[in-house]
Amino acid sequence: MEDDTGGGSSPCYAHLLVDGHPVDAGTARDVARFRRAERARLLAARTMPSHERERATAGLIEGLDRIVAPKPGVTIAAYWPIRGEPDLRPWMAKAHAAGAGILLPVVVDKTLPLEFCAWSPGCPMTRGIWNIPVPVNGGARVPDIVIAPLVGIDRDLYRLGNGGGYYDRTLARLHPQPRIVGLGFAGCDLPSIYPMPWDVPMDEVILSDGTHSKR
Repeated sequence: MEDDTGGGSSPCYAHLLVDGHPVDAGTARDVARFRRAERARLLAARTMPSHERERATAGLIEGLDRIVAPKPGVTIAAYWPIRGEPDLRPWMAKAHAAGAGILLPVVVDKTLPLEFCAWSPGCPMTRGIWNIPVPVNGGARVPDIVIAPLVGIDRDLYRLGNGGGYYDRTLARLHPQPRIVGLGFAGCDLPSIYPMPWDVPMDEVILSDGTHSKR
């Protein structure tokens, strides 16, 4: 969003709706600027030596093992790691071997919610809309559990993501509502992301220092 430079009000009020929600334009602009700055700061803080990253990721996987029990009949949406996100692919393979259905998010259109498509170790992959690998043949399913990567997380468990809004847009529309687990490196906590009407809080959050928070 850019600063307002014109005067008067448009006769059409659609510009005050974001994903169907009425929003004050000035507030939305200020929140977007704040989040953009915090996102840049927290993404830069993800840079760490490989041994620290491995240790932090192992801590996250230990936390997941404590609260998520992969088994036949359970579908779990994970993610393909980008931009320094924790790499859960070993955990995903282990969960798949335990009989759980593992799904990956797929952007089908930049304006639409995500689809969650079936993944298995070694399955054919292709590059999606944002150049992120996605399954070639995986059918779309509704997950029981969604593991969402965090750039930041606030005290009310609202997530700061990469800025596309896909997770919030998608989670608000899933029925039945899945259990949502946010996952991130320690130090990504914020007092508030200043939630907007479309933001969806996490049910639980695990950080690499062993922090486990529940709503």
